[in-house]
Amino acid sequence: MRRVLISILPAALLLPYAATAFAQPAKYPGKPVRIIVPYAPGGGADIVARVVAQKMSEIFVQSVVVDNRAGAGGAIGSEMAVRAAPDGYTLAFVSGAYTTGVALIKPPYDPVNDITPVVMAGEASSLAVVHPGVPIKSVKELIDYAKANPGKLNYGSGGTGGFSHLITALFELMAGVRFTHIPYKGTGPALTDALGGQVQVIFGSTPSTAPHAKSGKLRAIGVTSKTRTSAFPDVPPIADTVPGYYAPLLYGIWGPRGLPKEVVTLWNTEVAKLLRTADMKERLAIAGIDPAGGPPAEFRDALKTDIERWQKVVKAANIKPE
Repeated sequence: MRRVLISILPAALLLPYAATAFAQPAKYPGKPVRIIVPYAPGGGADIVARVVAQKMSEIFVQSVVVDNRAGAGGAIGSEMAVRAAPDGYTLAFVSGAYTTGVALIKPPYDPVNDITPVVMAGEASSLAVVHPGVPIKSVKELIDYAKANPGKLNYGSGGTGGFSHLITALFELMAGVRFTHIPYKGTGPALTDALGGQVQVIFGSTPSTAPHAKSGKLRAIGVTSKTRTSAFPDVPPIADTVPGYYAPLLYGIWGPRGLPKEVVTLWNTEVAKLLRTADMKERLAIAGIDPAGGPPAEFRDALKTDIERWQKVVKAANIKPE
């Protein structure tokens, strides 16, 4: 009996230490990470998010998956991300549609203070494109045609209050023209109808519209940046014809409020490194995106400024929720 007790004793003494060891949290990420993209597949944010997810999967040696949750101009997916557990396993990858959406409809959460900004991925211009079937080859011709035919040109957007909607509304206000708005559940579906000629005009993100413009299936007539872009050096800024027009498109990652600091630091550091790689710079340049990076606070400030900008447009254009 004594021999049995002696043999059991060391194991018994080790039990508290074993329990402590097993209670330690697994190294992050210890399971797949979900990135909610609150828009339909095929849009600019979806395209960029998938590139980031692929690269981060390689860095983490763990799956980083994109989960498209489109609807209500991005509100459905964004709220899912806000309400997720703040453990670092659910993040959101948003575009400027996040700021335009909350400018139109006040969400049941604070779009700046109820999230944890992680990193601003980049800033891009958008492209004003028309279907080749319309006799329009420049921004001036678009304005002239629209003034001669008020309301006869249909323009597609990713949804009421979405980014493509409000940047077109800003153009209408500044150029003194009127189109007929056809909202879709994402830029991807809107582009499908633009290719088919059901809508004649789209102000769409460069990542999503560039392939169609370069193939000649859609005609690019202007960019929303202040200067020409490397992706479309032959396409002039809309501001050349409509002075002061400027509509930057932000891309970035955030998580629910309360995200652990170490998770924020890890993602911010690794994504910033990724954005500086030659391969990523090349991919983003093709899509007309300037890589960003920077501290999380910088992304928070950019979101706040953008929301205030689009609130003014919503008021001036008298845009109402559907």
